[in-house]
Amino acid sequence: MVCNAYLPPNFSKTGFPILIDEKLCVGCNTCVEACRSHLILPNYEQGKPPVVYYPDECWYCGCCVASCPKGAVSLRGALSQRVGWKRKDTGDYYRIGMKNPPPVYTKPPAY
Repeated sequence: MVCNAYLPPNFSKTGFPILIDEKLCVGCNTCVEACRSHLILPNYEQGKPPVVYYPDECWYCGCCVASCPKGAVSLRGALSQRVGWKRKDTGDYYRIGMKNPPPVYTKPPAY
C-alpha cells in the first residue's frame, strides 16, 4: 500500500513577503537551499518555480533573493516596516513605491 502525503500551502494570511516571478524562474531551486526558515519548497513539477509554504514564518533575511541567479525572487518588507507618511492638510496617506506618488511638497517646514 502506497500513501502519498501532501503539504498544502497556507494561503489564509494576507502577507506574502517572497514573490517569485514565474517568467524569470528556471526552477534551479537555489532559493530553496538558501532559505533559512525552510518555507520555500521545490515544486513537484520539474522546471517549475518553487512554492512558498507558510509565508508568515519569513524572517526577511533576503538569502533567497541573494542566491537567485536570474533575479526571479523578490522580497517585500513587512507592513510594519514600510515607510509611509500622511499629509496634515489633506489627510492623505502615501507610501514609497505607490503608483501615483504625490507632487513634491515645496513648502518649507514650520519651525
